[in-house]
Amino acid sequence: MTSVQLKKVLLGNGETFAYRERSGGHIPLVLVHGNMTSSKHWDVVLDNMDERYKIYAVDLRGFGESSYHRGIESIKDLSDDLKDWVDGIDLKGFSMVGWSTGGAVAMQFVIDHPEYCNNLILLASASTRGYPFFGTKEDGTPDLGNRLRTIDEVMVDKGKTFPVQAAYDENDRAFLRSLWNALIYTHAQPDEGRYEEYIDDMRTQRNLAHIYQALNTFNISNAHNGLVEGTKKAGSISIPVLVLRGDRDYVITKEMTEEIVEDIGENAQFVELKNSGHSPLIDDLDQLLHIIQSFLQKKEELA
Repeated sequence: MTSVQLKKVLLGNGETFAYRERSGGHIPLVLVHGNMTSSKHWDVVLDNMDERYKIYAVDLRGFGESSYHRGIESIKDLSDDLKDWVDGIDLKGFSMVGWSTGGAVAMQFVIDHPEYCNNLILLASASTRGYPFFGTKEDGTPDLGNRLRTIDEVMVDKGKTFPVQAAYDENDRAFLRSLWNALIYTHAQPDEGRYEEYIDDMRTQRNLAHIYQALNTFNISNAHNGLVEGTKKAGSISIPVLVLRGDRDYVITKEMTEEIVEDIGENAQFVELKNSGHSPLIDDLDQLLHIIQSFLQKKEELA
């Protein structure tokens, strides 16, 4: 029987980095969460994935139990924290799953440190060309002709930043639940107790606007993304990459996923998750685990 412990390490930059470690297993796997979540949201994976895997689920800076002493300016800031953490616990030769924003962090990590990670799984991931942040019209709808450029603009946006931050600050659980039901838990939902825990976890986030802007300016492709030039590094990812997207994901578009596959190139393999939205963990955990474990097992056999 496995157990999960919450642990913390002090990074060289003074931040405290928290992570959940599942006991047992011998095949190391690192889970990197997305926006509005933390390692807590991986609980169903920690509880149900094959016991052969030694699983670590991290809290990125400003989420969950990790500190947020210094504001982040880029996705690279988060991947640099990840590098300090793996060095701190002497972890190498692992596979990594990045969900949503965590996919961007994971891609940046394997670009900067190709010798650490064996396989990469991008789950409903932000694009290699980032995730644009558009302004808001007077009627509250997104202004797709007005991509915001600076963190100052993002911080005062009345369409996303203000209402979500206010819900965090005021413990407006009904708003957070309605937001997730509209965009993420559009069909299946967690059981009531778990959902309440997830809402508690959302409210630990202290970097909302900074994450929005980090995604807005992220671009590892060869193309200009409408805001910044790309670093042209996506094609340097030389490890096997499994790209997963639910067929009714309302957060990550089909086009964003196609950008990932195009920009990474021949090392990227796409699999569509049937009847799944932005959280396949809740929509169809069995399907998700089967596809992930099959991919990893095949790579282990070839190694």
